[in-house]
Amino acid sequence: MWRYYHAAMDTDLYRVKPGAKQIDLGEWATNDNGGLDRAEAEAEFATLTARLADLQERMYAEGKRSVLVVLQAMDGAGKDSTIKSVFGPLNPQGLSLTSFKAPCGHELAHDFLWRVHAHAPARGYLGLFNRSHYEDVLVVRVRGLVPESRWKKRYAHIVNFEELLVDEGTTIVKCYLHVSRDYQRERLQKRLDDPAKHWKFESNDLKERALWKDYREAFEVAVAKTSTKTAPWYIVPSEKRWFRNWLVAKIMVDTMEAMDIKLPEPDFDPKSIVIT
Repeated sequence: MWRYYHAAMDTDLYRVKPGAKQIDLGEWATNDNGGLDRAEAEAEFATLTARLADLQERMYAEGKRSVLVVLQAMDGAGKDSTIKSVFGPLNPQGLSLTSFKAPCGHELAHDFLWRVHAHAPARGYLGLFNRSHYEDVLVVRVRGLVPESRWKKRYAHIVNFEELLVDEGTTIVKCYLHVSRDYQRERLQKRLDDPAKHWKFESNDLKERALWKDYREAFEVAVAKTSTKTAPWYIVPSEKRWFRNWLVAKIMVDTMEAMDIKLPEPDFDPKSIVIT
């Protein structure tokens, strides 16, 4: 029996309703704590990650379905930290992680979903996308890398692609890690102040930060157009990292428990076997 202090909390409060014509990220808190006590939440987080590991193992054993987790955010919001904290305790045997960088020449010779589909999780696996196919309606839009007539059609392509994955047995969870521009400034400054973090800082980070308003608008449009009943977006307040981790873990446990994963029945009678 798995017990949670805050089992009654409705994570749908952070879910973007399907069919939203538009959203305003300014109406979503970045520094929320969900009304939780930090010490209690951190204790519960350990229980949640243990339950998540159990569910992952069951799904791997069942071998019939998969889960895809998409993480998107502004720079400095903590995608890497979230992956390490929430998914680090899981068995890597049933886990796949893909970090999408700018496409190379060979990838650019194909449609924008070609390289993404190849990394969709196999049956039994929990797949993580650190950035994803959404870059093709975010950075591509902001930087004008393809004509507007092309990227505007990609929202529908993305919805159809995700619907295909769902129809084939993949459960999709998409999390936008939400932070403010001031918080991003603090995180980037810390990278500069700590020699051990210099490797995480790139001069291009400042160029991207200068386009904050454009990226925010691109996120708002993308999330509104692609949050569906079967592939929802969650807006995760991420300035309190302990709450960010708790909420992502809670969303994952709620999602996978709803899948009603069953361990496979043995094709033999265990009681008839005696190990000597």
